[in-house]
Amino acid sequence: MSNLGAGLKAQNWDLAALPKFEKSFYKEHEAVARRSQAEIDAYRTEKQMRVEGRDVPKPVMTFDEAGFPSYVMNEVKACGFSSPTAIQSQGWPMALSGRDVVGIAETGSGKTLTYCLPAIVHINAQPLLSPGDGPIVLVLAPTRELAVQIQQEVAKFGKSSRIRNTCVYGGVPKGPQIRDLSRGVEVLIATPGRLIDMLEAGKTNLRRVTYLVLDEADRMLDMGFEPQIRKIVGQIRPDRQTCMWSATWPKEVRQLAQDFLNDYIQVNIGSLDLSANHNIQQIVEILNDYDKRDRLIKHLEKIMDDKQSKCLIFTGTKRTADDITKFLRHDGWPCLAIHGDKQQNERDWVLAEFKSGKSPIMVATDVASRGIGMILAQPPSPSSPVVKPLPALRCEQMLHSPCVSAIRHAIRAFIPVSVGFRPLIPECSSLGT
Repeated sequence: MSNLGAGLKAQNWDLAALPKFEKSFYKEHEAVARRSQAEIDAYRTEKQMRVEGRDVPKPVMTFDEAGFPSYVMNEVKACGFSSPTAIQSQGWPMALSGRDVVGIAETGSGKTLTYCLPAIVHINAQPLLSPGDGPIVLVLAPTRELAVQIQQEVAKFGKSSRIRNTCVYGGVPKGPQIRDLSRGVEVLIATPGRLIDMLEAGKTNLRRVTYLVLDEADRMLDMGFEPQIRKIVGQIRPDRQTCMWSATWPKEVRQLAQDFLNDYIQVNIGSLDLSANHNIQQIVEILNDYDKRDRLIKHLEKIMDDKQSKCLIFTGTKRTADDITKFLRHDGWPCLAIHGDKQQNERDWVLAEFKSGKSPIMVATDVASRGIGMILAQPPSPSSPVVKPLPALRCEQMLHSPCVSAIRHAIRAFIPVSVGFRPLIPECSSLGT
């Protein structure tokens, strides 16, 4: 991976020679303008919202106040949403203003629509693509599953504008992706590695990109994508609008923001520090290693007594995921596994089987967690749990898994007993055993 992108030439940008583009579309609604600073402060406090930067616009409290064109609002209202989420209420006016934006909020908070809807407005204000042009909007995501989810949202809300999109990621044949790129797309959603492959092969270019999104920036850095991200961003004109979204705000992400964003404004929803999600009952059971499977079966017998229940079991390794799946299927349980060694079509099939309830038990490694969060955000039964038989060193990931943050039900983790066992983070000490 270290040589990936070595074939990309550094760009010398002459801003005076670049074609001009529009990126400021926000007009403050009269109802928003009438609100006093005290009212705004009270609203932000209620939503656990903090803002930083110069001239941050006031948050909006309804969809109409955001000022989206009718072709966007019609799609939003058709989905039956009642009001913007906290990140949307502040993020929309920020993104529509054309400013560079940093948004910090947990997974499942509505970040995708926070940048997707302004992206659609941005695209419709630009000149049409010409043959050979690359995308206008580029969204970088850490995993295949998240990239596909973003594409689904873009397709849904960009349908009325006939905005074309494609999703470029590894693990599948390049042919269909190359065909989409050659026909021209306004929105490109991509994982860094496959995008660099396409750029080096000359299958697309980023000369038309004026709206860049880095989604789950912290996760991309965790996965070692920083060199690839820097290579990609170096191919994009520096006067673009950049939106960076993250669940956490460590120094590495802060440095990325300093390097890529200009005079940015920032919104934080909730705490900047990792902490247990208080919407979830989290239970840790301290067990001998050889007792874990018996305990798992006992929990499954109770959980699956409700025919509508689903159960997600996280493991530390791919091998353990396969072993547990084999063990459960041999015992008669409807169970499938998903992890990074599976082909993409098999992973899609497993997710579909789990979502439909045909296989209500799924064993997964953490690599799959980003693609599962949306599916589990509204489980069919309050008893639907997540069971995580993890080694002790994975305790922090168990508590802060992005998939877990989207779930409002019980989490139970099995931690094997070891000599001198101590919880790695304070939250573990307060959990039941």
